[in-house]
Amino acid sequence: MNHTSPSAPPRRASRPRTWTRGPVLTALALLLGLFLLLHSWIPDRPGGLGSLVETFLPWFGLFVPVLLAGALWRRSAPAVIALLLPALVWLNLFGGLLGDRSRATGAEEGLTVVSHNVDADNSDPAATARELAASGADILALQELTEQARAGYEQELASGYPYHELRGTVGLWSRLPLSDTETVDIGMLPARALRTTVATDRGPLAVYVAHLGSVRVVPGSGFRTGTRDVGARALGEAVTAEGIERVVLLGDLNGTMDDRAFGALTEQLDSAQEQAGAGFGFSWPARFPVVRPDQILVRGVETSSAWVLPATASDHRPVAAHVVW
Repeated sequence: MNHTSPSAPPRRASRPRTWTRGPVLTALALLLGLFLLLHSWIPDRPGGLGSLVETFLPWFGLFVPVLLAGALWRRSAPAVIALLLPALVWLNLFGGLLGDRSRATGAEEGLTVVSHNVDADNSDPAATARELAASGADILALQELTEQARAGYEQELASGYPYHELRGTVGLWSRLPLSDTETVDIGMLPARALRTTVATDRGPLAVYVAHLGSVRVVPGSGFRTGTRDVGARALGEAVTAEGIERVVLLGDLNGTMDDRAFGALTEQLDSAQEQAGAGFGFSWPARFPVVRPDQILVRGVETSSAWVLPATASDHRPVAAHVVW
């Protein structure tokens, strides 16, 4: 009688080991790290791709936890290790902005400055003016002023700000005397930039107010920034020629300071938000800000604190800073 030996149980397919899992996730993590590290190498032409990427650059950090979740789910050790590259690069670029960088100063020291794009379609300019006056600012820089709304701002701000200057669609209201006000030509009509001298008890302060050209993402042609870029270079030239050591530039520049288009300004001026703010200081759109086109830039003065004010009836939020010297 023949006896047949029982057949061996089928072998289970071996699962990939930890060190061979997730090759796609590993590659994506490395690509993200290189993307953040070498973002300045992304060409700006055609289509303004480099400027567009740099406008939203901090948000690319959100891909790190997404990829990390995938790496942990796949139990991929190489992907987890590869994610150290984008994480470290992002922290090197933006980690310093996460904490509160403000420092205490005496209330009597320096000046509080506020910049606000009040929105040409603002439904309640008078209320916006009152909210800005209540901020306690010594200097108010407003952009996107219309002919119809201008008188309302002048009326509401008159009691607290005896000095003011208007050029085209931008204006400056001040508690301190102003002199030598002139239009700054940034290649747009009506005028959208001015320069004035503020008389302080510690000497003159040159203040610029600007609203650079709008940017648009247009299907088929990319990120249109031409008018803005021309204005940014013109502002840079004006600041270069400025004879007063202390300078504050306030305005809606329609771009973030990570954008290469602002090199002529960032080489000479420091961001108040980066010096003494808490977080990124996003200001647009007002309901859920995701970028900061509204800037306060300084030279020859120090920023002790910087912040974003509550929303008004505008589509931008006001930005503020306290400068000392």
